[in-house]
Formats: sequence, structure tokens, C-alpha cells
Amino acid sequence: MRYIFTILLLLSLKPAFSFDVIDDVAAAVKSGDAKNVAKFFSTTVELSVNDQEDIYSAAQATFILKDFFAKHAPIGTKIVHKVVSNPNYKFGVILLTTSDAKYRISFDLKMNASKFILTQMRIEENKE
Repeated sequence: MRYIFTILLLLSLKPAFSFDVIDDVAAAVKSGDAKNVAKFFSTTVELSVNDQEDIYSAAQATFILKDFFAKHAPIGTKIVHKVVSNPNYKFGVILLTTSDAKYRISFDLKMNASKFILTQMRIEENKE
């Protein structure tokens, strides 16, 4: 009986933490809070928002993302693609539904000092 209680307790805690950084990034994007997303940023981020692309400091990228979320309030996200086969690299694609349109967000995560950091993010309107 004690083991069943322990298993049930652990299963109930699952939403509190995630084993997949792609899920964590998707949840941060869904929150619409640029600071939540910025927790994953490298010191510099290659960021593309609607065809305006450059390499920004984490602070600049956070500001640009904050502006994007202010103009396009997130309603929901759906992870449509994950590449997790390499232990030092991950790639994800999220469909973001906002108050005015749908966007496709792709991003790269690279292992650095035993944690994954976001090095590239591309946000483009979903044409489908």
C-alpha cells in the first residue's frame, strides 16, 4: 500500500517538472512572458521575427520577444516536431496561436555546462 501511495504521489508531481527542455520552452512561450523564455537564452541569440534576423544579446532578444508578445498575445502552443537524438543538441518546432494569427516557432538548444541553452529562435507567420 505504501508503494502505491508513493507512485501516485510521484505521478501527481509530474506537471511540476519536466524531463524535456523542448516542453519547457513551449510552456514558456505559451506564458507570453519574455523573461520566462529568456531563462533558456545563451549570452547571444540568433533571433528572427517575421524576416528581421540578427544576432542579439540575451537582453536585446528578451526585449524583442517582449514586444512580439505585447503585439501578439499567446493563446496556445502545440509542439509539432522534436529532434532529441543527439545528447548535446535539440531542435523543436512549436505552433503558436495568438490573438491575431498563428506562428511557427523553431529553435535550437545546445548543451553548455550541463544544461541546454537556446542559441537560435525563428518566429514566422504560419501560412497553413
